[in-house]
Amino acid sequence: MATESKTETTDKVKSPYGRGHLMCRTPLWGIVGFLACGYFAWFSIAHVVRVEYSWPHDAWTAATYVVWIVLLAGLAFDTRCLRERLLFGVLVLNFVIGFALTLWRSALATDVHIARMATSALWVVGGLLSLTTLGGIGSGQSERR
Repeated sequence: MATESKTETTDKVKSPYGRGHLMCRTPLWGIVGFLACGYFAWFSIAHVVRVEYSWPHDAWTAATYVVWIVLLAGLAFDTRCLRERLLFGVLVLNFVIGFALTLWRSALATDVHIARMATSALWVVGGLLSLTTLGGIGSGQSERR
């Protein structure tokens, strides 16, 4: 009988990760995400302001984008939190654009300008979505079951 109650107790206690939250568990990750996205937004906007539309076209840059795309897509599928999924989805989209520009060697300056503006906006959206994760697990976000 004692082992049955112990098993029931451990079944009822679930870790935050088991609930499918990666960032909402602690405010630190929301703040780090906001700061990182803010830095990359500033960096991307600075390229536009300085009229620097060059883009790297080497294999290492392409490989780096692929690694980030796979990592962020994995995080998006691993979490059940809608706010985190939206954040990771925006970041995946941003890195897909970067990867496409890395492969697109003949891109015109106007196309790169548009892409830099789009990625700047995506970084800003990512930063704002990072702030939404500061609400914590119990703030009523949608979860997939």
